[in-house]
Amino acid sequence: MNYQDDIPLARRIKSIKTFTNRSFVRMGLLFLGLSISVTFLANKSFLSQRKSLDYSSKSIETRQNKSLLGHLPYKEASKKDLILFSPGIYVHKDIYEKFKEMQFMAAQRGVSLQLLSGYRSINLQRDIFYENKSIRNQTAVERSRDSAPPGYSEHSTGYAIDVGDGNYPDTHFEVEFEQTPAFKWMKRFASKYHFVLSFPPNNKQGVTYEPWHWRFEGTVNALREFDAANKIIKFK
Repeated sequence: MNYQDDIPLARRIKSIKTFTNRSFVRMGLLFLGLSISVTFLANKSFLSQRKSLDYSSKSIETRQNKSLLGHLPYKEASKKDLILFSPGIYVHKDIYEKFKEMQFMAAQRGVSLQLLSGYRSINLQRDIFYENKSIRNQTAVERSRDSAPPGYSEHSTGYAIDVGDGNYPDTHFEVEFEQTPAFKWMKRFASKYHFVLSFPPNNKQGVTYEPWHWRFEGTVNALREFDAANKIIKFK
């Protein structure tokens, strides 16, 4: 015999209704609390991301506002991030393997990619800038159209390189480099290895065309370094 049979039907129904109503109320309050918590966390996350994006945008605008005749300011790479590529030439460690691979693949087609320059300290850039200014009898403003002033060179990041054709050394650091097999190979395949021509003809930064000057954009940190420059390319 079921013990519930001793309880009058009316009391049993009332008990069931009371339990059910209380359960629904508790469940409703629980879901309401969870919804409020989820909404709060989502808004907090959104505001945090928005704040980060706003900060990033302001940082990019600040760098663009500090540009000097098209050249943007760049910090000097940490020594721990640099690696010796060849005698006297250091590059950012993220570049090393990619350029080696690119150099090897070019060689398979008879193209001699030669690394002419990589990382330059701000002090070295200062020496180059003022020495060339003196040799060419140019004002600082005139010289900065062709060479970045100290503190404004992509080379300081370790991500920028100057490339030449080993079979045509007379074209090194000259516009005529664009006629060489090395440049033509770079123009076709460099993007596969995340290298980008920094100053193409009629670039929006207003810097003189340099077919030999390429920068690496294959990591998050590298992209951050050149975000301001890429924004100029896209929106100026």
